[in-house]
Amino acid sequence: MSVLLIAEHNNKEIKPFTLNAITAASQINDDLHVLVIGKNADPVAKSLSEVPNVKKVIHVDNDIYENYIAENYTPVILKHAENYSHIVCSANTFGKNLMPRIAALLDTSQVSDIIKVISEDTFLRPIYAGNAFATVKSTDKKKCVTIRPTSFDPAPTSGGSAEIVRGENTDPSQNTKFVKKEEIKSDRPELGTARIVISGGRGMQSGENFKLITAIADKLNAAIGASRAAVDAGYITNDHQVGQTGKVVVPDLYIAVGISGAIQHLAGMKESKVIVAINKDGEAPIFSVADYGLEADLFDALPKFLEELNKLNTIQK
Repeated sequence: MSVLLIAEHNNKEIKPFTLNAITAASQINDDLHVLVIGKNADPVAKSLSEVPNVKKVIHVDNDIYENYIAENYTPVILKHAENYSHIVCSANTFGKNLMPRIAALLDTSQVSDIIKVISEDTFLRPIYAGNAFATVKSTDKKKCVTIRPTSFDPAPTSGGSAEIVRGENTDPSQNTKFVKKEEIKSDRPELGTARIVISGGRGMQSGENFKLITAIADKLNAAIGASRAAVDAGYITNDHQVGQTGKVVVPDLYIAVGISGAIQHLAGMKESKVIVAINKDGEAPIFSVADYGLEADLFDALPKFLEELNKLNTIQK
């Protein structure tokens, strides 16, 4: 049977992790269909039809889907799920909110956060905060699977010619309604997809001190992250949290500043290509995964780092 992937988008553009999920889903079965639920999301449906891995795009269009609400998406997905052996989406905030509802209503065991497709019914996923890996085989007739997007390359966005068909609407939820959306506009790269990430931890001591990290991020065009300790202390908002209960990032360069390296944080960043740690505690666990470590007071190290970046920018100009 075919695979049904749930697209994440903003009614105008595909969210990047959908392309990673397409790569993973096409490894399960090459008969891949994508479900686009939205309002006036024709550009999204057209873009997905041009992805070579996609064989069909099902477009469900209605005013009630202008803003994503899991309670409204779920009945639509269930309505279209009958002819599919796998229901798939990304293991990000979107998927973690949506897929458990679908799995529960289909009475199936969800396979979460997979990092490798072994066969149509067997997958590899991390457990114990990434310190071990489990090979999971599902015998359910319908399989609900979430993909760790950073473990798969994004699918190409051109060269395909999938057909676009209209899907069926369902009634909106009577128990939940959209009230408002508050977004933080930023020129920085998105944390989950940034090539460079610089994160601060409890060692930053206050939210005000995060301006040291902000200044360096501006020079490197980097995203800003944080440990859970920094978030819990109120230094920075939780949308910056990297770790087991935050975002999983795999940048080319990850700079950890004042982060001790708790196992929960390491689970979210230790697959980064190059890891740099700055910490005054030479015994901090973060040094065990770092490619480069600097045992120093961050309040001395960061201004010097910024000074060197300014000199480099001056030379380049």
